[in-house]
Amino acid sequence: MRNFIVLAALLCLGITADVRAAVRFAAVEPAARPFHVGKLSVTALHDAQIVVANDGKTFGLGVSTARVGRVLSAAGAPTDRITLSTNALLVSTGGRLILIDTGVGPRYHGHLLASLKLAGVSPGAVTDVLLTHPHPDHAGGLLDAQGGLAFPNATIRMASAAWAWMKQQAPPAMIRTVAPRIRTFEPGSRIAPGVRSVSLPGHTPGHVGYEIASGHSRLMDMGDVAHSSIVSLARPQWAIEFDVDHALAGATREKTLTALARSGEWVFAPHFPFPGVGHVVAAGRGFGWKPGLP
Repeated sequence: MRNFIVLAALLCLGITADVRAAVRFAAVEPAARPFHVGKLSVTALHDAQIVVANDGKTFGLGVSTARVGRVLSAAGAPTDRITLSTNALLVSTGGRLILIDTGVGPRYHGHLLASLKLAGVSPGAVTDVLLTHPHPDHAGGLLDAQGGLAFPNATIRMASAAWAWMKQQAPPAMIRTVAPRIRTFEPGSRIAPGVRSVSLPGHTPGHVGYEIASGHSRLMDMGDVAHSSIVSLARPQWAIEFDVDHALAGATREKTLTALARSGEWVFAPHFPFPGVGHVVAAGRGFGWKPGLP
């Protein structure tokens, strides 16, 4: 419960003045960036921009803010804050229109539906919603501004452990609304033609990524293995408050980033600068981010 509450607070659900001062939403415009993975049509969708203070409470737990600041400075970024995008991915495959994650939702002025409109897609056309995990910045957009289903014709799919955890943590009204549409799977399962789930433990129970493949082309949606394209890559061993199991999440982060850097495959990172697509590369003691599109 603690981590769900912490993340909710960081999305302005908290009531304390220090939390409100430490976290804010930056103004963004809706955006949709189409590209291809092999023969599959894929679109990155921009939802929101979250700015987190470098105050030692979120990134680099147990590490001085000065050390975090030096990592940010080396990348040419401001040293007093870490900026995170919130992005989603739309995949057209096998006659299905699949949305991976749903952003923060209209209650917190998420732009996902507007970005989807820019892509020429109506909410009713989405056949499947896949969640990497049910944190509020990934599952908040399941509901519309009236509290109904934002994607009324979609089956909502997530790992069985993620659904069990969500039922314990999320607001009861949300659970009642989405429950009839939920279908669970075990990590590693093939979800749709060209889409397979990948277990990425430690962030939340049942946290998964999604491997999207067509022919020899692949793209990994790595979910919340890494949040900051700077700090999380340069110092993958540093703990982040969002992770339920800091040790396991850190081990998964290092293992996953190492594999992605070696393979050179395309990566989609929901919290990296929009469109969140590029390559993980080895860099010094850790890794770096090379943005680009297939």
